[in-house]
Amino acid sequence: MTVISKTSNATEPESLTTAMSSTFISPSPATTILPQGFEAHDQGDLAFSAQNNDGPQDDDFNQPKLRLEIRDLQHPGALKFLASVNAASLMSAAVRNVQRHLYRSPADVSTNPPGTRSVTVVLRDMDGVAFTTGKELDDDHKEIHFSLRYIHSVSPQSRLSDEITGVLTHELVHCYQWNARGTCPPGLIEGIADWVRLRCGLSPPHWKRETDGTWDKGYQHTAYFLDFLEQRFGPGTVRRINEKLRRNRYTGEEFWTGLLGFSIEKLWKDYVMKTA
Repeated sequence: MTVISKTSNATEPESLTTAMSSTFISPSPATTILPQGFEAHDQGDLAFSAQNNDGPQDDDFNQPKLRLEIRDLQHPGALKFLASVNAASLMSAAVRNVQRHLYRSPADVSTNPPGTRSVTVVLRDMDGVAFTTGKELDDDHKEIHFSLRYIHSVSPQSRLSDEITGVLTHELVHCYQWNARGTCPPGLIEGIADWVRLRCGLSPPHWKRETDGTWDKGYQHTAYFLDFLEQRFGPGTVRRINEKLRRNRYTGEEFWTGLLGFSIEKLWKDYVMKTA
């Protein structure tokens, strides 16, 4: 669940020349079991849940081209993926969930999402869980590499649909969030991604509020802290954080006192006291 910059020294993914990127494969069953935080349109699509909406929002966010590439159709992880979710419905709904959690409305002056034009989900046999990167020649075209080995390992089978949806939602956040021109702490980047996953009702059973370490430990550790800030300072707080990460470089305490009026250490202490 890592963001790899197009200028990163990380190993580049192998060639995509064999991709089935222009077509979605409809699995069986044809509909996805809806996790908490999602609801169905009459047409059978997945939709953003109204309970996660903090005000009127338009539905005309620009939608990226969505593609699916499966490197090995015979891999047991690929078979499980296709049998568990409808990739087209899942991805379309997840993109909208991410957009509406990070941005209020296309008509709002504070809505400034990146110009993501396409997202390709690449299912392949690899270590780890997933990572997101941009095309070397055009960072507006994103790739989410998702481990078939990991998909195959998810247990129990009844959790597979929620886990796939949760991982892809997390990775899609990386396609739409800002990073303070490369200066944002990695823990905050990953925490925002897991916060969106949490708000979509996609937290796995092992997640829990933890108060050990520092606020920027990342992932669910930071996600629950961000949720505390969202409740304390009101709906839209994480959106404001994301917007400030668009406009400014990250400057430590100045970033937080300028935005919320308190130091991040004071806010973390308040969270620890409330959670303990």
